[in-house]
Amino acid sequence: MKSTAAVEFVNISKLFESRYAIKNLNLTLPKEKITTIIGPSGCGKSTTLKMINKLIEPSEGKILINGQDISQMDSVNLRRNIGYVIQQIGLFPHMTIEENVSLVLRLKGEKKDEKMKNKVTELLNLIDLEAEEYRDRYPHELSGGQQQRIGVARALCADPSIILMDEPFSALDPISRIQLQDELIHLQKKVKKTIIFVTHDMDEALKISNQMVLLKDGECIQSDTPINLLRHPKNEFVREFIGEKHFKDSFIQQMNSLDPNEGAQ
Repeated sequence: MKSTAAVEFVNISKLFESRYAIKNLNLTLPKEKITTIIGPSGCGKSTTLKMINKLIEPSEGKILINGQDISQMDSVNLRRNIGYVIQQIGLFPHMTIEENVSLVLRLKGEKKDEKMKNKVTELLNLIDLEAEEYRDRYPHELSGGQQQRIGVARALCADPSIILMDEPFSALDPISRIQLQDELIHLQKKVKKTIIFVTHDMDEALKISNQMVLLKDGECIQSDTPINLLRHPKNEFVREFIGEKHFKDSFIQQMNSLDPNEGAQ
């Protein structure tokens, strides 16, 4: 039977000096779904995410991607085959938008040719930025929301199966943030990637997730679909962190109309 797991954490712990940032984490993240990792500040959200592409190495345990132990993989090749979108975006100011989007392909040794140009065109159109209008511009000529879209396009360019997103929308104004949340949901229906998304915003997590992972002090307190978290919070901490406003009848009824296997989308 084909596995539905994209990423598996098996007895993962991470020590920073004598403090556990992550403690005995056992977690399965599904393929082709949006999983959000959420929890209080310092709970280990970003550490968990960064262990997937080996920006941080675990102290104990193993991480499997599509059944393969990543400790046995070349770190550079692993990162070039995993999309990565961060809050600071990280576009290179001296490169055009086309050069920024195609960067990973060029790092992997592909030639700058018509095929690459067509790929950039396809991706810019996919994120609703007209390719001919934007490909020769530079990052400073774009708004924050447009720059973040370029970050998403760059993450998609090498066609990775997994995309990591570390609070990518948190620095944007509320209107841009809501627009990009909507666009991410719409985009996921087209590209069907495994997206692992760190956020501190409960409304964002409930809106975009198929699965939510709630961490506290480096431990997984509950991992479930948004609707099941609302129906069956594991303990008082889960209920308090989700927030009482989300347990109001009107919100529960709205969530109840959704397929629990599809999360909040």
